[in-house]
Amino acid sequence: MCHAGAAAPEGSGASERARADNFCARARSNAQRRATGARFEAHALTFLRRERLELIARNVHCRGGELDLVMRERDGTLVFVEVRARARPEFGGAAASVGWRKQQRVLRAARHFLATWRSADANGATDVEMNRETKEEARTPPACRFDVIAFESGRLVWLRDAFHADSSESEN
Repeated sequence: MCHAGAAAPEGSGASERARADNFCARARSNAQRRATGARFEAHALTFLRRERLELIARNVHCRGGELDLVMRERDGTLVFVEVRARARPEFGGAAASVGWRKQQRVLRAARHFLATWRSADANGATDVEMNRETKEEARTPPACRFDVIAFESGRLVWLRDAFHADSSESEN
């Protein structure tokens, strides 16, 4: 039961207790949550670099989505990594928190990233300077994978190929 709109008698201290009990997740500021998230992302990045993945981008934002990390495997596969952390395993833990809605947000951001990333040539070459193979390569989307790095009670769990664009779109 939610007591967000209920007013407690003044001077009783009940409203402070209700706010702390029902909305303890909001007690921390956005800056604190971002700082905590950044620490977990940095730890995940260090781990993935040790696994020989190369960082392409970090914290890519677009309307309706965000990518925590974009990495590249040695074979050229782009890896979109969602980093999640939970102190306690209630409600399924960190990995389970990447549900259908979150997957849709990651997919939307990945599509945006691919559209903008492919159109920008890393070497700064103009369309005239690009040879035919390079132009074809720019039009062909690279192989992609969606991974989740979950910190479950402080332990890192790497879920490679955690979800797919085609299977995620078909669910409700």
